[in-house]
Amino acid sequence: MNEPTLNPESGFLRFRIDFSYDGTNFSGWAKQRDQRTIQGEMESALEPLTRNPISLQVAGRTDAGVHASNQVAHFDLPERDHQANEWDLADITYRLNRMLTEEIRIHSISKAPSHFHARFSALSRSYIYKIADGGKLLPPLERYDTASWYRPLDIDAMNSAVKPLLGGHDFAAFCKARDTGTTIRTLHEFKFRREGNGFITVNVTADAFCHSMVRSLVGAAVCVGEGRFPQPWLKEVLDGKSRIGESMVFPSRGLTLIKVIYPSDDQLEERAKATIRRRDEDE
Repeated sequence: MNEPTLNPESGFLRFRIDFSYDGTNFSGWAKQRDQRTIQGEMESALEPLTRNPISLQVAGRTDAGVHASNQVAHFDLPERDHQANEWDLADITYRLNRMLTEEIRIHSISKAPSHFHARFSALSRSYIYKIADGGKLLPPLERYDTASWYRPLDIDAMNSAVKPLLGGHDFAAFCKARDTGTTIRTLHEFKFRREGNGFITVNVTADAFCHSMVRSLVGAAVCVGEGRFPQPWLKEVLDGKSRIGESMVFPSRGLTLIKVIYPSDDQLEERAKATIRRRDEDE
């Protein structure tokens, strides 16, 4: 497989864009024919503003209905605008927010450091998942980012059950099947906590996630939390590598990408190359 370009072509600059979105009415991040997507909306707005074709590369390719409070992408542009001036990034940010619906907000656009790649340079991605368990009343304004569950859940049982999943493993049992790509991931954090309002927040961090992995992990852990399976069952599922049933995968609306971590600027190139090497070796 050809190695992706880590730097823009000669005569071009790379820009980092930090943004957030409500994924409720989108068919995920990635462009799809005849579907409304985050990537499609943003590229369609950026192209007339910059008078250049835009190809956004994102840190976390979220699924349909999934949200992001801190997402990162990059795109390349010629060194100067069509009037041979330096790019006015503040003006582009302002105008982009005027053009996009309020479902997407651009926090900032900045010149990216050398070797920055939004996807391959990332060290980790962090998500939260919100659950209103035990049939609790879900306030109307919270229905967009919180999933309801009719049975009460045992936080301690779930936290004990997920501990063996931390670290590096093959998470094939929790990943939606794809023709290529590794299912080996390093899970840094997987923790359930009860909030003051009685709802549950799940914090999940890994070096990367495969398709539907977070929602599958949460759904499987809930099976333990409601007493359907004993705590060791979750590790048995992991070791068995057989995909869990779709009925266990929790809804998209409860999931939000909250953070993407990158190394220091002088480590960006090596991190990206290491990520690409691992991908090529496994595909």
